This record gives sequence, C-alpha cells and structure tokens, in this order.
Amino acid sequence: MTDSQFSLAGKVALVSGASRGIGAAIAQQLASAGAYVVCTSRKRESCAETVAAIQQQGGHGEAMAMHIGDPTAIEAVFSKLDAEDRTPHLLVNNAAANPYFGPAIDMDLGAYEKTVEVNLRGYFWVTVQAARRMKSLGGGAIVNIASVNAKRAAPGQLIYSMTKAGIVNMTEGFAKELAPLGIRVNAVLPGLTDTKFASALTQNPKILDMMLRLIPLARVAQPEEMAPVVQFLLSPAAGYITGACFPVDGGYLA
Repeated sequence: MTDSQFSLAGKVALVSGASRGIGAAIAQQLASAGAYVVCTSRKRESCAETVAAIQQQGGHGEAMAMHIGDPTAIEAVFSKLDAEDRTPHLLVNNAAANPYFGPAIDMDLGAYEKTVEVNLRGYFWVTVQAARRMKSLGGGAIVNIASVNAKRAAPGQLIYSMTKAGIVNMTEGFAKELAPLGIRVNAVLPGLTDTKFASALTQNPKILDMMLRLIPLARVAQPEEMAPVVQFLLSPAAGYITGACFPVDGGYLA
C-alpha cells in the first residue's frame, strides 16, 4: 500500500460530537489526512478548540452546531453545507448520549428517550441525509462509532448498550442497502477510553480495577488510538470493506 491510499485529500468529512474526546481526535486525524473537516456539536463554540487545533496543524475545517437529537437541526446543517458547496463525501457518526448510569429498573423515561433519540434516531437520520447526498456525488464512506457494549452489555448501562447494539445492526443494514450506490458503511467499537464521557467508569477505582482485569492489554485507551482506524475505513485503502465492525478494545472482546 502507498500513502496515497490512506489520503483523504479533496474530501469533505463531517464528524458529529467533535468537541472533545474520540470525536475531536478523529476530526484532527482526518484533517491531517487532507480532508476538510466539518466539526459539529450541540453548540458551535464547543468545537472551536478542535478547529483551532486542526488549523494549527495546517489543516482545514469549520465548526457548526448540530444537535443530533433534533432532526430539524440535522437537516439545517446539511442544507447549509449544500449552500456552501461542502457536501460531505465522508461521515463519522460519533456524538452519543448516556445520561443515566445505574439499574435499568430505576431509570426514568426521559433518560431512556434521550438515549434512543441521540444514539439511534440521530445516527439514522444523519446517515440518511448524508447518503442522499453521497448518492449524487457518486459514492462515499460512513463510519459509525459504536462500543464494545454492543457485543457485551455492561451493568448500569443497559439502554446505552442496547442503542450501541442497534448501531451495529444499522451499520450492517445500511452497508447492504447503500453498496449499490458506492457508499461504504462500517463501524468502530471502542473499548474503555479515557474520555469525559467514560469518566463514570475510569474515575471509579473499583469499576476501573474490574474493567482492567477484563482487558488483556490491561490499560485504558486514549482517544487518539481510535482515530487511525476511522481514517483507514474512510480511505481508498478500505475500498473493499463494508458492513464490518472493528473492535479497538485492547482485546476485551477476544
């Protein structure tokens, strides 16, 4: 393989949840590969630091507000990108919600609905909007950020785990439907990663010790360790890969 097979030069990539953690690391990785990266989050200013980092490294991108729990907000972003002639060739569905940690029987309906609206309906509608446009571009590539919880439900995270399992199934379904349009769809399943999102696990010594015993590499991942896999799946080097789910988990699912 040559470096050009991993290049994303000339492509526009949209990354949801790009304000911090895994999303920010992915956005910076894609920009370093030559993509113009549209960094989105619920609040535009939340992505300012990510865009600044991209620009400091010589890359290009912009920040936009997109709450993926709101279908109207999703549609507005894609309409704005159409008007700017920045229709995305590449999409990374990364934004997620996990507002509740604890026994499922104690969970209120509001927390359930928020989790499903963002993690399932949000991913679905962003994908639909992107795929409709990729069809007119002659193809594209999509990566969904799921979780190892998609394969092994975790205590205290039942609804979150359910939605991540749904993302895996969604990935496989869209891969089959969109392949004739030249659109590839894959997923990455991060393991325990050092992010604010996972702080309920990483900052609880008892839970962390239990988790590390289940991870063969016996450590927590860094967000930057997820990004190269996403770049690969979006690049020409992965041209014959679709419908696949890649664990990046230190061996947890082995």
